[in-house]
Amino acid sequence: MNEMLRVGVISSTHGVRGEVKVYPTTDDPERFLDLDEVTLDAGREMIPLEIQNVKFFKNMVILKFKGYDNINDIEKYKGRDLLIRRNQAVDLEEDEYFIGDLIGLSVVTEEGAVLGTLTDVMPTGANDVYIVRQESGKELLLPAIKECIREVDLEGRFIKVHVMDGLLDL
Repeated sequence: MNEMLRVGVISSTHGVRGEVKVYPTTDDPERFLDLDEVTLDAGREMIPLEIQNVKFFKNMVILKFKGYDNINDIEKYKGRDLLIRRNQAVDLEEDEYFIGDLIGLSVVTEEGAVLGTLTDVMPTGANDVYIVRQESGKELLLPAIKECIREVDLEGRFIKVHVMDGLLDL
């Protein structure tokens, strides 16, 4: 499991005073109000950033970082991830997982047949959908509901699923 978890991606600058628009990758964007700092994945280095101000606009979070006071200081970080340490993360309920912990897990049927590897999780509103890359290269979409997802074993690195009628027919 990764020690760092992504909570957002810098999408663009906001104004000329060093603020950035962040697309939140967390279920609750308001959690930025509780964060004092984040880590910027700048590619070759990880940069700790102290959050000075948080605002919300539509589906975005507007952040101002201490020491970044103009557009030129921050513009080069567009498209970069904002991370937190696992100990800064929210507590999960039973049967809840961080997406970063699920990606890369092997997906197997209840009978033990390997379906593929989980490559992404797509939120749909009603429930998440697990995207599984099959050996053939095709994608299989599995609803993240109890009737389909039978077991998630992070230590064993697999997800056991019940393939509902019609899911493999596509």
